[in-house]
Parts: sequence; structure tokens; C-alpha cells
Amino acid sequence: MCRWIAYCGAPIFIEQIVTLPDHSLVAQSLNAKMNYTSEGTLVSLNADGFGVGWYGEKDEPGLFKDELPAWSNENLHEICKHTKASIFFAHVRARTTGVVQRSNCHPFKYKNWLFQHNGHVDSFEVLRQDLHKDIAPEFYAELSGTTDSETLFLLALTYGLMDNPHAAMKKVVERVRGAAKERNTSGIINLSCTISDGEHVWTTRYAEKEEPMTQFYSTESDWISDESGEKTIKQKKSVIIVSEPIDKLNKAWVEIPPNSFTTTVGNHIEIDNFI
Repeated sequence: MCRWIAYCGAPIFIEQIVTLPDHSLVAQSLNAKMNYTSEGTLVSLNADGFGVGWYGEKDEPGLFKDELPAWSNENLHEICKHTKASIFFAHVRARTTGVVQRSNCHPFKYKNWLFQHNGHVDSFEVLRQDLHKDIAPEFYAELSGTTDSETLFLLALTYGLMDNPHAAMKKVVERVRGAAKERNTSGIINLSCTISDGEHVWTTRYAEKEEPMTQFYSTESDWISDESGEKTIKQKKSVIIVSEPIDKLNKAWVEIPPNSFTTTVGNHIEIDNFI
């Protein structure tokens, strides 16, 4: 159970979303409001690491990750304050699988691709070996952590993510279903993930047998632009997608429906059925 943001549009400083707003991602690492488990328990702390990935002058994105809580890392604030990007991801982790270590922090990267996830695969420890056998050798060599999320990313790459992200993610779900049936587990899968190649941002919101993790987008939210909190800007040439709103202007946020796959380019978002 985690919290994340994805930004696509006119270049802005990363701090305008990750560190400065009233309910920024760093604030959510201490006090999330909508991060509920399937049993209805609120997970307010996301203290098991963080990460930021951004696209700058090179095709390959920059990546900064640490296993410490986001609220305690001064370097995160410095990087966000001085880095401007037109596409960037950020993630704070509350682990469901995998120990607290840097290699298990999101986003995950392969060449020019970024991936981050909030959710879980039920009984992953039972399904892990079967799913890993399906990962192509060139992608299996990239495996460095122990999370279900990284496995989903490498499976998606194996199933053609770089050619068709929507189709690849559907194949991931089908494979997890098949493995769960073979191993006689419940087969619960909950996906709230974001993917980027540096030009597009794609998201999936999907769950089986339980409520999907929350997901919202906005094209006209106010974001704090200075540390005093007094000045705001209206950024209309962009799309921001979040696990939960980052400010108090909730009327500006639109919930992405369950079973959705979104595609964002610049300031345009398109929502399709996932499965």
C-alpha cells in the first residue's frame, strides 16, 4: 500500500507537487488520508522508502531512491527544488511484499521506461517462482529486488510493454490469474500503476475481488509555487495523476473509474476500459 504521483505537461519544478502543496506526496508519507487496506484499515504512514524519477535532457530518466522515509531526507527536498521536468514520477512506499531496502523502492527503471505501483498480488510468495519463470532472460537480469511490483514490470516488458503498454498489462493480469489458479490461491490482484517512456504516461486502475486503489487526475489544480505557501500558480498545460489529491481543492480532481487504462500526452488524457 503506497502513494504516488505522475506528472505530464509543461515543465515545472518537481517540488511544486512532491514537497510544497498542503497534502504533497511527502506530507502523505506521514499522513495519508485515503490509503485503505481491503479490510478497511487506514495506512496513514508510508515510511518504507521513496523514489523520484524524471526525464531531463537525456532519453534515459534520472532516478533517486532511498529506503529511508521521504519526510526525513533533505536531499529529496534539494533535488525537487532544483529539478524541472515535463514528465516525472514520485512514490512513497508502505510495503506489502519485500523488505525495506533501496532495490524495493519505486519507481523501477529499464532504459527509457519508468514504472511504479500501488496495490498487491495475493499470495505472491507462492506465485513468485512461477511468475519469474516467464520473465525473458534479458529482463530477468534486471531483477534486483523482491517485490511483486518489480515482477509485474519485468513481466510487462516480457509481454511487449515497449510496443503496446495496454496489451502488455492485460497479459500480466492473465498470467497472474493463471498462476493463481494453478497454485489454488485466491488470485486477488490490485493494480494502480503508472508507466512512461518519456513521451507518454499510462496508468492502470484495476482490481479483482476487492475495491481498487484510489486514483485521480486533474488538469487545473492549484499548486504551491513558493515555500511561504502564499503564492499559487494555475497550471493548465498539464495532467497530474495521483493516488490521492495533493491539495484541498478537491473539486478540481476527477476520480479515474475502476477498470481503466489511461493514456496521457502533454495536457491531454484519454480513459479507456482496461479489461
